[in-house]
Amino acid sequence: MNATKRKSGALAFLPALALAALLGSTPMSARAQAPTIGETDLGGVVTGPSGPEAGVWVIAETKDLPTPYAKIVVTDDQGRYVIPDLPKGNYNVWVRGIGLVDSDKQATAPGKILNLTAKVAPNEAAAARYYPGMYWYSMLQIPGKDQFPGTGTGPTGNGIPTFMKSQDFWVDTVKNSCQSCHAFGSENIRQPKKELGDWKTSSDMWMRRIQSGQAQGPMATAIARLGPQKGIDLFADWTDRIAKGELPSSKPSRPQGVERNVVVTSWEWMTPTTYGHDMVSTDKRNPRVNANGLIYGSPEESSDFVPVLDPVKHTATQIQVPYKDPKTPSTKTDPMGTSVFWGDEPIWDSHTSIHNPMMDEKGRVWFTSRVRPTENPAYCKAGSDHPSAKVVPIAGAGRHLTMYDPKTQKWNMIDTCFGTHHLYFGHDSNNTLWTSAGGPAAIAIGWLNTKMYDETGDDVKSQGWAPLVLDTNGDGKRGPYTEANQPLDPAKDRRMIAGFYGVQPSPKDDSIWGQAMDVGFSRMEQPGYIIRFEPGQDPTNTGLGEVYLPPSGFGSRGIDIDSNGVAWTVLASGHMASFDRTKCKGPLNGPAAVSGKHCPEGWTLYKFPGPSMKGVTDENSAEHAYYIWVDRFDTLGLGKDVPIAMANGSESLLALVGGKFVSLRVPYPLGFFTKNADGRIDDPNTGWKGKGLWTTSGTRAVFHSESGKGERPKVFKLQMRPDPLAR
Repeated sequence: MNATKRKSGALAFLPALALAALLGSTPMSARAQAPTIGETDLGGVVTGPSGPEAGVWVIAETKDLPTPYAKIVVTDDQGRYVIPDLPKGNYNVWVRGIGLVDSDKQATAPGKILNLTAKVAPNEAAAARYYPGMYWYSMLQIPGKDQFPGTGTGPTGNGIPTFMKSQDFWVDTVKNSCQSCHAFGSENIRQPKKELGDWKTSSDMWMRRIQSGQAQGPMATAIARLGPQKGIDLFADWTDRIAKGELPSSKPSRPQGVERNVVVTSWEWMTPTTYGHDMVSTDKRNPRVNANGLIYGSPEESSDFVPVLDPVKHTATQIQVPYKDPKTPSTKTDPMGTSVFWGDEPIWDSHTSIHNPMMDEKGRVWFTSRVRPTENPAYCKAGSDHPSAKVVPIAGAGRHLTMYDPKTQKWNMIDTCFGTHHLYFGHDSNNTLWTSAGGPAAIAIGWLNTKMYDETGDDVKSQGWAPLVLDTNGDGKRGPYTEANQPLDPAKDRRMIAGFYGVQPSPKDDSIWGQAMDVGFSRMEQPGYIIRFEPGQDPTNTGLGEVYLPPSGFGSRGIDIDSNGVAWTVLASGHMASFDRTKCKGPLNGPAAVSGKHCPEGWTLYKFPGPSMKGVTDENSAEHAYYIWVDRFDTLGLGKDVPIAMANGSESLLALVGGKFVSLRVPYPLGFFTKNADGRIDDPNTGWKGKGLWTTSGTRAVFHSESGKGERPKVFKLQMRPDPLAR
């Protein structure tokens, strides 16, 4: 991306008073002509000491609606802005931008011209406060390649566990275990609050910090993978250097070109003590479903109440989710340490652990949700006559399925033998609901025949699951196989234990694609790989899998498939990647299939913009994307089949258009962090206004955002208009 274009140039960070004295006041002749607006719009010109301010954000926020509401646009090359279609109310409006500090908030109402004065940052430190998080966490020192494989955490080791095979695994852990739950470079992370206490060293402070709240278990697990003392010490070094005044070595640019056409609308929902993991607005196979309808979220470990937004009436409500067994555990009893924000109060109380929602063609909402304790019923286990249990008996499942019908306002609880994490509907006549299971302990891919379930209500007969078996003997069919912990037998197929994290049926054929995450425990040479599963006529007994590793880059997370059958994923190495199986030249089965490296020609990698990680010399970006979504129907307005990354490092959505990235940053609140998205068409006859991309806050600690303890999760709608002044 181009460097920031401003007339002030090298003067951007002079003290504001000195800059004003040097340049003088802006003459009226330098101000651009105000744009044309309607009675529901706001518009005007933003100027600074050197003239019009191009590529800065104008934010309008009101609390006069049933739930707080904001709209954000970007100025054009003459500093002009138009905020369209504002609901009636009183608004505070201000300017935020790279090289600036926030301007004074101006009170106004729709239908008015409001010219605004930008405030130039008095110094680089003040400007850097508004940088996306990755510019700050790229300063974290990564151990050099020569430190791997780790030699252990004992007296004679280098502090890095022996299972850490390479620098790639270390970076993958930092991004996929730490950054995946927090807006990692946000102000409260990089500058810990003094309320944590007085500590002899910052390492002691960090050791205390990761014990805060009910997430101490996952945080302790993540840091243990790094050492733990080695990881603690490097985080301490990072915050020490920032405390002493060290700033990011590179700077972000302002929005350019089509990036200035974005309109961001936000609504608050949920409460300050809960967090959102995901949301759904429509059937992802048909974005016309649920037009202008309600948005549903998933509160994961924080609550048993599904948040619901009505974007027409601007109301935020919630629906309580049931579970079958009163003995189902709650996160309220999880071990925790005292929190700076919440003290000893356990703010999360979730029995259902709702992770991911999906909408079907009838507008019903399906969730991966816990309905009972982990131990499975007898029909799932060894000795059962269930067809799938005969092949893969499963002793326990931590999360299952629920379905909510908005028309009847009733819930169905579906007790699955297999664990669930993400879910997605197939394109077959049975509307098969495929699920992923998450972590490395997952032993099967599971599904629910929703047509059969609707007809019979029988969740036992309607579900099935299958092992992941590779065709390593090369005969083109599923046969006897060796287990994953046994030596490879060239006369047999090979089972692989790989937990699908993402799951995605292909719109092109019958294949089901998944993606497995890895933090150093698999036999793969690098973390993360994608998986293709061909169900066949009887998936439990005929399903065959394939695994693929990129020739460079590492750490696949999330997956989606475009209309041509090409798989898209994002990599912890700082890339977006596509895999086109039709480009493979060699055989896709046989003994080489175990390595995952038998089709390097199928991969294309696109490096994300942004700074490199400190200490990493291979091609990389500090950017981290939680997930990826392909806009097959052009619901955003950048074209069909555009892949879009949930780029939490740059606090934006990164769309790949014509091989180049378009960065759509959400600048308010600072620390924008999302995990997934979908697109909906409300009215195909109204152009850009009738469609848009929907997403939500996804950080587990929304109180780390700029507003602090009172911050509430938000729903965001992004739209692309034809130019920055379109109404």
